[in-house]
Amino acid sequence: MKMTKRFLAGLFALTMCVGMAACGSDSGDDGKESSVNAKEIAQEDKDKLNEAAQNALDTTELKNKTIKFLSHWDINPSDGGVVGADLQMFKDTYDGKIEYIQTTWENRYVDLAKAVMANDSPDFFSAMDMDGFPKGAIKAMFEPIDDYVDLNSELWAPAKATCDAFVFNGGHYVAGIQSYPQYVCVYNTKTIEENGLDDPAELYWNDEWTWSKFTEMCTEFTNQEEEKVGLDGWWYAAALNDTCGVPLIGLKDGKLVNNMDDPKVAKVQELMYNLGKNEVFFDRASNNWSIRGDGTTGLGVGTYQTLFYPVGLWGIEGTPESVAAFGDVEAGEIMFVPMPRMDDSDTYWVTSRVDGYLLCKNAPNPEGFAAFMNCRMLTLSAADEIGRKQHIEDYKWNDDMMKMRDEVIKLCNDHPLYDFQEGVSEELKSTMENVRQATVLTGGGATTWTQCVEENKAKVDYLIKEANENIQSEPTAE
Repeated sequence: MKMTKRFLAGLFALTMCVGMAACGSDSGDDGKESSVNAKEIAQEDKDKLNEAAQNALDTTELKNKTIKFLSHWDINPSDGGVVGADLQMFKDTYDGKIEYIQTTWENRYVDLAKAVMANDSPDFFSAMDMDGFPKGAIKAMFEPIDDYVDLNSELWAPAKATCDAFVFNGGHYVAGIQSYPQYVCVYNTKTIEENGLDDPAELYWNDEWTWSKFTEMCTEFTNQEEEKVGLDGWWYAAALNDTCGVPLIGLKDGKLVNNMDDPKVAKVQELMYNLGKNEVFFDRASNNWSIRGDGTTGLGVGTYQTLFYPVGLWGIEGTPESVAAFGDVEAGEIMFVPMPRMDDSDTYWVTSRVDGYLLCKNAPNPEGFAAFMNCRMLTLSAADEIGRKQHIEDYKWNDDMMKMRDEVIKLCNDHPLYDFQEGVSEELKSTMENVRQATVLTGGGATTWTQCVEENKAKVDYLIKEANENIQSEPTAE
């Protein structure tokens, strides 16, 4: 494996783009396989991939060489695109193909349930939206991967913590090759400098990026009359809660748990409530319950009026023009750190999302699914090199940003923290939307965490109990 990693580290930095480039597209026809116009990678790199596969994979011929993928985006490269390293390895090692079964974002689960009940299941489904698990396990739309993917192998050792986070009712459900940050704390370096504030990145590297320092900076910066606020965006409530290391809805011993009355949650929610009392949040109540301006992500950071903006890395992963709301990336204005750690903790918790896939119930080709997942795991280092090149050359990220990107990815893979609020049921999702905003509502609407628990815990407990006790053996309509 050490030799394999050396082969793959640095591959394709100049020769290919990530196969996921089609992500988000609704284009394509049902049953579409790899585009006839897709470009294969250079022969030299194909040879290196093949050598890596021969060293690390079970290359036994697949009886069924096609796996079916149900999604609103096509995993195959678009016309003129370059075949991803994982797809190339799957093709060359197993003569593998991926058949794209098109759906829409809104109908993903409806179409999946219909297919499974009609005994026409696809093979796999994306777990990356964080809303399919454990719902799909509870409703028998997915099945454990343990019989097909050897999660105890050397190949999968780097992803053990990630895969272990998706155990439900005794089985692993997600073939997750890595965890990826759900939220980081984005800021503008010019805002920090012009206001005489300490640089959060320097504070982090010195292990001084704490809740007390974060609160101090938000309070010092905020001036509502000048429309200067410490925090804005849609996601700060969830991002702040998870700094305590305990998600509101978690998994323990393969069962869902409600953590609303956990002392660590209570402590961080009190800190959040106090932030609100200091009026450091953008006042959504005065803007038709929306974030600043027209709702553009990042608006206010680039005009030096918002200090911190918790958002996924996706918010600043784009061309300089597309992320201009955050500032001038080529001038070094855009930077980010993890959310702060609790003062009495030595851990910076980073809320995670998973890069992985679910095996559909009664999948016709689970062996093919496993083979492709193994290819994805083996080519992870190559995919990361491609991503680094894109960040530097296309997104114009500087060395400080790249160093911090490596750090936050490391943090969320060392100790992944997943919150399953949106992955259980629509009723729980709706209830938790109110719960997680309770202490940070603007316009005088915030309540203490004690009051929130008194008003909502019993209902959440019931919904969690219902989910844990009503695990289906056969699928039903969504």
